[in-house]
This record gives sequence, structure tokens and C-alpha cells, in this order.
Amino acid sequence: MEQYNIDELRELVEAKKYVELKTILAEQNEIDVALFLEELDPEPATVVFRILPKEMAAEVFAALSAPVQQHIVEAITDRELSAIIEDLYIDDAVDMLEELPANVVKRVLRNAKPDTRTLINQFLKYPDNSAGSIMTAEFVDLKKAMTVRDAFAYIRRTGIDKETVYTCYVIDASRRLEGVVSVKDLFLARDDQLIEEVMDRNVICASTLDDPEEVAHLFSKYGFLSLPVVDHEQRLVGIVTVDDAVEVIEQEATEDFEIMAALSPSETPYLKTSVLSLAKNRIVWLLVLMVSAMLTGGVLGKFEHAFAAMPLLVTFIPMLTDTGGNAGSQSSTLVIRGMAVGEIENRDFLRVLWKELRVSMLVGAILSLVNFVRLIITYPGNEMIALTVALSLFATVVIAKTIGGVLPMAAKFLKADPAIMAAPLITTIVDAVSLLVYFNIAMRLLNI
Repeated sequence: MEQYNIDELRELVEAKKYVELKTILAEQNEIDVALFLEELDPEPATVVFRILPKEMAAEVFAALSAPVQQHIVEAITDRELSAIIEDLYIDDAVDMLEELPANVVKRVLRNAKPDTRTLINQFLKYPDNSAGSIMTAEFVDLKKAMTVRDAFAYIRRTGIDKETVYTCYVIDASRRLEGVVSVKDLFLARDDQLIEEVMDRNVICASTLDDPEEVAHLFSKYGFLSLPVVDHEQRLVGIVTVDDAVEVIEQEATEDFEIMAALSPSETPYLKTSVLSLAKNRIVWLLVLMVSAMLTGGVLGKFEHAFAAMPLLVTFIPMLTDTGGNAGSQSSTLVIRGMAVGEIENRDFLRVLWKELRVSMLVGAILSLVNFVRLIITYPGNEMIALTVALSLFATVVIAKTIGGVLPMAAKFLKADPAIMAAPLITTIVDAVSLLVYFNIAMRLLNI
């Protein structure tokens, strides 16, 4: 919070000065109030929530994490719960219910009005990873036979309950989507013009079963504030708003970062995740990487006679494996990012392969030349060893960047998350391959 220090607000809670606290919180942004409640223990958080002005309680509730929401729902009366549910936007209510235990969900639905309960149940039927699960039913729909004057009267009468009124959707008698019109277009039109004359018939929309990540890409590409969602019969059933799209992008980015760091994805904030859960999220991937890293040990064991005959070769292994791992992770990170934002598709496989080959050859040549000169100066009289290391480094960089560029695309082709093929796994693969290349070149050039 900007105007008040959280510690000062905590002191008011501890001193039970709720009247003063209510006055202060009423002037704050709902998101900031929710963040303050998240800082409190469950019991005082519930008490503070119950003193919030009615007009801001629902918005604060929607911004809270699932555990805090659950504690509040269990602590408040049925009447208070009913008021919150009716004030929540449908998509926020659905998001909440998807996170709560079954017994709490039953109580929430029991205290919702019949129309609200029917709508919530309808939304809950959509799969978790679908546009239908993140859309809202609170939108403005117009008929094309309306005049602009009629449209404004309708918006004024019903807009208070809508999540957005900036974009209105034109439907026919069967609720099929026919066009879209913005409030700006309505303002600039004559009062007696028909909506049919003002609306844009070229409507970009999503299907209820579309992946939320694809929906978020549409927002990023076209700069929408909202996007209509239709069913298989092209009937308008809801809209996705930009705040929901941003949330999807944030969740997908967080999940990708966790997978790229060899962590199992978790939706719980770090400080609120138990030590056991954190360990469980990390141990699986660490076990996989540990077992796969045994390949490197196997390669070293196979060529033990080589570095026994020429111990100097061992000193260059860390440089080769580290450079190869870094080169591979650079390529994989760029490709994964490109796939995440829709810049790279599976059909671009050959283009990516060709580009990474050219980049790797250029980078590999520069690194090899620098290393060759350094080794000649550092180890005079060992030109063949310097050549061996330089050639091995060149081959390692080329292989690493090629593997790093194509493996994420191969993962997507196999319907797996491309983020799996990130730095830890790429590094493990490249380590084994670089050692194989290194010792095979050494055996041929140095006759060992």
C-alpha cells in the first residue's frame, strides 16, 4: 500500500481499532487490500474482511488466494456468503470454486440464487484448460435492429452488472454472433442509425474448447480488451476479458520457468508452500537428471585409458561441457520463447535447424580460434592437444546449439511441453555427447 505502511495497519488490527481501520481500507484499492489480508493470519484476516464496505468486499474476495478464500467462506454466515457470490463476476466465482474443497463448493452453491447457480454449474462443466473455463457471462449483447439510441438506453440499464461495456456484441434471435461494436463507434454514430449499420461483421472469436494460451495469444496479437467465445453452433456464450488473458499468460510463463528450472509446477506461492511440497516438486527432476548424468560417468569410464595416457586432456573437460551446456541452453531458451509467443511453429523445423547450424558454426569457429591461441600460449609445444581441444569445442558448440534448437520443437510435435527440453536436460545430453566427441577426436589425432 502506498499511503499506509502495512506494519501500521497490522498495529490497528492487533489493537482491534476496526473503525479506524475500516475508514483507511475503504480508501484503498481492492487489490492492495487483498494483499494486506494475505499478510495476516487466517483469523484476523477474516475479521478484517468482514468489516470491509459491502461495495468493495466482492472485489477484494476475488483477488484473494484460494486458502484465504476458503477460510473466509467457512467463517462467514450464509447471508454474507450469498451477498459475495451475487456480487462476484461469474468467471471469478468459477475460478474460486475450482480451487475449493467439495464440501465448501456445495455450501457456496447452496447460497447462490438459482440463476447464478445454474450459470456457475454450466461454466464448471467446461474442461480446466479451455476458453470456456476462463470466460465470463457478464457482457453486453445487442440486436442489430436496435438504434444507437436504444443501444445506449440498454447499456445504461444493464451495464452496472457487466464486467465490461467498452465492446458490445451483436447477436441474432438464436444468439449467434453476427458482429461487434465498440462504445466509441456508438458515440460517433447518429442516434437514429441502426446497430446493423455501425457494427463490424469481421469478428475474431474463440471456441469454448480452445486452449487458454491460444486465446491469450489473440489478445497479444490484436490488442483486444475482450474476446467473444462461441460454442460449436456459433452461439455467443461468453467473453474473455484482458485481465483473464494476462492471468493465463502469467500462469503459463510461471509454469514454463519452473519446468525449465527442473521443477514440478506449483500454483502455491513460495512462502506459503510447505518444505515437504517444495522438496517433492524438486526431487523428481533431480532424480531424473542424476540418473541421466550417469551417462557422462559412463563415457569417462569408457575412455579412462585415454586420459590415463595423457592426463592434460582432463583439464579441458569442464570447459568443453560448460560451454556446450551454455550454448545449448541459449538456443533452447530462444526457441522455447519463440514457440510460447507464437513466433515459431512446427512447420518451421527446417528453418530453425538451418539457422542454428549457421549460428553455431560462426560461434564455434570464434570460440575455437580463441581457445587454440590461448592453449598455444599456455602450453607451448602441445600444438596437437590445442588442435584437439579447438576441434572438439567447435563440434560441441555445433551439436549443442543444434540439439538445443530442435529438441523443444520435437517435444511439441510429440504433444509434450517444450519447456521440458530446457537448460538442465539439454546440459545433461550435451555433456555426454561432447565427451564422446572430445575423446574420439583425441584418440585419432593424438594416437592414444
